[in-house]
This record gives sequence, structure tokens and C-alpha cells, in this order.
Amino acid sequence: MMTIHHQATTSTDALQDEWDAWHNAHEERRADRHGFLAVTGLHFLDEEARSFPDAPGEWTSTADGVVVELGPGEALEVGGRQVTGRHSFGVIPERAGVTAYFGDIAVEVAKRGGYDIVRPRHPDNPLRTAYHGTAAFPVRASWQIDAQFTPYDEPRPIRVDAAVDGLEHVYDAPGEITFERGGSRFSLVAFPGHADGELLVLFSDATSGVTTHPSVRSLTVIPDKTGAVLLDFNRATNLPCAYTQFATCPLPPPANKLPLAVTAGERVPQ
Repeated sequence: MMTIHHQATTSTDALQDEWDAWHNAHEERRADRHGFLAVTGLHFLDEEARSFPDAPGEWTSTADGVVVELGPGEALEVGGRQVTGRHSFGVIPERAGVTAYFGDIAVEVAKRGGYDIVRPRHPDNPLRTAYHGTAAFPVRASWQIDAQFTPYDEPRPIRVDAAVDGLEHVYDAPGEITFERGGSRFSLVAFPGHADGELLVLFSDATSGVTTHPSVRSLTVIPDKTGAVLLDFNRATNLPCAYTQFATCPLPPPANKLPLAVTAGERVPQ
């Protein structure tokens, strides 16, 4: 079984202990047997039936959604039931997906940037089996910054580039988060998070391409009823594109390219 070597605790205070617990859990999810480190390919579908070396069947993107034609002896488990022959996944919404299983292999069927994709995940992928964790800057209370979320009158569609050339994502941004640092005021466009009440902040800064990933890191925050929010940059994390070329990660909007050096959170993977 793969072992992840976590960064050693440098302090016994509550902040460090909380961060250690959070980051260890984050690392376990990242190294999950069917997580992004297990991805072996990113296959874009169109109207031509295509087969791939890392997934069973022939795959097609149709007006009625994604269709797979499974060959003799091939079967997928979808939603807890076994399917053979021709199977339609239907129309998959943007940023949604379905996971099918073929033995130990998970096959992600999803839509990203308007394209139907197939992304197989093999637990024995060398990228995953060789992974031993991601280093981070020392945890500092000074990088926990009180901020304010201000919603827009109406969500604003924001178009951003992706880690894959030629791909774009559109997010309905609900508002902006403002904070002060070193006597200067900064503003970050927030995107909807993965759970109710959460906001996702994609950003880069003066450490990008030096000690942190060149393109993007992310923060998940939760405003209270007054819009008050804590920006804990100690919890700035890499997106999957920091580890694999098969990720379609969104990149920060221009407004979120900070001129200051955020020496907190996860560093560039080694």
C-alpha cells in the first residue's frame, strides 16, 4: 500500500494541529485509488466512434449524449448495475459527470468546456503509486486574513482559460472578496464552490512559477450571513493540473492575479 510522507509538524499549537489534520485528509483524497493521480488519459469525444487503450468500448458524443458500444466480453458497472452492448449516458451537464467501473478501473464520463470527455482512472498508474505528498510553506497565523464578500446584484458570467490549450470555462461569479495586506487593498472574484454556501477562489501571485505552481492555486471559503469571510492562505491548494496533463483545470481570471507573494499554502510539486 502506498505511503504518503506528510510534512513534519513544526509546532504543537492549535493552528498547526488543525492544519495538519486538514492537509493529511486532503492528501488522502488526492491519492485516492481513483483520484486524479490515477488518471491515464483525457479523451475528447465527437460524432466519430473511438476506442482508447485505457478504457473498454467505442465511445461517441451524440446529440442525445455520450454513447458507448461495448464489445464481446466487455461490461461496465454504471449506477450499481452491469451494462453490456450499447449504453447511453445521456446528456451530461457542464462540470458534471458519471463514473463507470470496469474491474479496478474507474471511467469518468463528463463534460468540460462544452466537450464530452472520457477520463479513465487506473489505481496502478505510476503517477499515483510513486506519489509521496506535497510540501507546503510553514503555517503562519499572519496568513489568516479577515475579508469581506460582496455579492453582485446578479451573478456575472466570467470566462476563464483552462489548463488544456483551447479550452475555456464559464462560471457565474456571485461576487467579490476584498482584503487588505501590507497597507494595500485587494479584490478577488469568487466562483461557486462545490457545496452549498462555499465559494471557490482561483488565484496566482508573485510566487507562481517560482515556489508555487505557475498557473493557479485555489482556496475554498465560507462567508457568514454578513459576508465576513476568513481567507486562510495556509490552505491554498494545488489543482489537479499541478500533477497531471490530463486535467482541465480553470485558470484564474485576470483580476485574481495578485501582485504580492503569498508565501503560504501548498508549494510546487517536486
